[in-house]
Amino acid sequence: MHDLTRRSFLCHVAAATSVAGQVHWLAAQETQPKVLPVAAVVTQYSNNSHTDVIVGKILAGFDQQGGQGPALKLVAMYTDQVPDGDLSRGLAAKHDFQIARTIDGALTQNSDRLQVAGVLSIGEHGDYPYTPDTKQHMYPRRRFFDAIAATFRRVDQVVPVFTDKHLSYRWSDAKHMVHVAKEMQIPLMAGSSLPVTWRRPAVALPIGCEIEEALVVGYGGLESYGFHALETLQCMVERRTGGETGVASVRVLQGNEIAKGGAAGIWSEELFAAVLQTMPGQPAGDVDRLNDGAAFYVLEYRDGLKATVAMANGVASQFGFAARLRGQREPIATWFELEVKKPFGHFEHLTRAIDHMIHTGKPAYPVQRTLLTTGVLDSVMQSLADDARKHETPELAVSYQPADWTFANRDEQ
Repeated sequence: MHDLTRRSFLCHVAAATSVAGQVHWLAAQETQPKVLPVAAVVTQYSNNSHTDVIVGKILAGFDQQGGQGPALKLVAMYTDQVPDGDLSRGLAAKHDFQIARTIDGALTQNSDRLQVAGVLSIGEHGDYPYTPDTKQHMYPRRRFFDAIAATFRRVDQVVPVFTDKHLSYRWSDAKHMVHVAKEMQIPLMAGSSLPVTWRRPAVALPIGCEIEEALVVGYGGLESYGFHALETLQCMVERRTGGETGVASVRVLQGNEIAKGGAAGIWSEELFAAVLQTMPGQPAGDVDRLNDGAAFYVLEYRDGLKATVAMANGVASQFGFAARLRGQREPIATWFELEVKKPFGHFEHLTRAIDHMIHTGKPAYPVQRTLLTTGVLDSVMQSLADDARKHETPELAVSYQPADWTFANRDEQ
């Protein structure tokens, strides 16, 4: 029922911008795209929160100091919580956007038509409970999405939606969200900033390459940062021969099982060392230095690819990737560099991808990537709560072809 509405929206967007359909952005253009209005639906807006480092770039430029930014204008925001240190009310007065009492109000400004060309849903940070058994953070990402979709149904219009990080803490929620988006023809994009950050060296695996084994090194919380590590892995391995086919099983190694797994070839010590060698100031990867917060996620893909996410707490405090490609003697490896102070420039490149989707109606990369990483992460957390038993994952038969979207320094190749 949304075909004509969506087609009209896309035609409007195509007319509004001279860069519709482009994959790579340009630093300067003779014709600038029209500035399009957007709404933000967020858990909260505090300093350095995900709302701040994404929406802040719409309000105050990529440097968050008034410089050049995306061709977007924030016109309304819904905040689920207003903590001490809230920034939203002061910024609303400064930048002249509405603080809406409801999600519907943020999208329609209490009318019967959408008043925005896109929606940013940011369910990260805030005071939300954890699941009792698996300790997954119950951010209201599905609730936000369902409310956005309900408004779309009410007004019989759709616009692109970006939802930050993993789709939900539950696989069933994520599957529901992607299903509804497909049914309603909502352009939907999600995920981490890691796939678009700087890579040192600037490695982009060729689409159709043959990967024999892959490994990512990550650090931090096993759910919150484990997701970023999984997205780092997935943005690389999805480019292999045949595209993505899904994950057949997940298991988690902890404690002494990590070293035993390396010795037994369950995960690659060679690839682990190759990743660490790309990281500045990083000592050699002695697994004896791993602390109690370390865990290695061992994935078996449906097409036979073996991959590991090494949450190497105690050894590493950065992200990186390595793979062994067929026909090459040495592993290929790269460090995924983040800017660890404001303006957290890796979020600039995520915001550019969001800007692209809102102007073209086409996600910069497939939401199926984040559908899969969401499902894998849920299985990881279930395994951790289940004495690290191996979990077969027939439900994660997620197939898709990669997009060739860029990253921060791809032009250095």
